[in-house]
Amino acid sequence: MRVLLTGFEPFGGQSLNPSWEVARALHGEVIAGAQVTAVQLPCVFAQALPALKQALASHRPDIVLALGQAEGRCDFSVERVAINVQDARIPDNAGAQPIDVPVAAGGPAAYFSSLPIKALVAGLRAAGFPASVSQTAGTFVCNQVFYGLQHALAGQGVHSGFMHVPLLPEQAAHWAGPNLPSWPASLMVAGVQQALALLVQHRQQGLADAVLTGGTLN
Repeated sequence: MRVLLTGFEPFGGQSLNPSWEVARALHGEVIAGAQVTAVQLPCVFAQALPALKQALASHRPDIVLALGQAEGRCDFSVERVAINVQDARIPDNAGAQPIDVPVAAGGPAAYFSSLPIKALVAGLRAAGFPASVSQTAGTFVCNQVFYGLQHALAGQGVHSGFMHVPLLPEQAAHWAGPNLPSWPASLMVAGVQQALALLVQHRQQGLADAVLTGGTLN
């Protein structure tokens, strides 16, 4: 079984992005028998989806978990839905700032995650990691990648979705304005490792059930 884990390059003038720090720490790991490959995505509207599609074609994963940074969040935020809009509060790393532009012209208004989001949250919390279901992935490049991921994999039987992570302490320490929540990298790495183990186990159970019932895996 193959797992693709994506994270973003730093953006907004920062030198770190926790999503990539976590993803690269798990690159090459074997978790619950599944091989993990980490890929960094550019925080650029015009480049993120081509890079994602190339990674999907190259690695042909069974599970995809895309990670992103969300300042102000205090837990693992497992996203429920991606919407078909790009509406950037700040410019991306190439200076682009689309306003009310669709991710995919003529595409569905939204896609739901195909991950078992509530079971994932429950499993993370049972293991001691704060987690919740989030109803919005925003309208920046994170949401664009989440929507593009679900659009690209629709109907293919791949389990895929998006999870936001908090800031790192070294980011929060230098953040202008009110203090923001942060987690050390080691805690985030352990939490995402646990998340991937849960997702692999869920997929394996789905495969076993499909074999027993003579059905197909959804």
